[in-house]
Amino acid sequence: MIELGPHAAFIIWAYLGVALAVAGLVGWTLLDARRTARKLALLETRRARK
Repeated sequence: MIELGPHAAFIIWAYLGVALAVAGLVGWTLLDARRTARKLALLETRRARK
């Protein structure tokens, strides 16, 4: 394994923070896509009735 030296804790926490941020962005994007799909489906049903 790579020796991280005296700054190992900082490096590990930095990687963990970035991983959490990326996971949060992916989750946010997935939730937003679902919400947008629901809104589009609702608009399609409204348009079909007219």
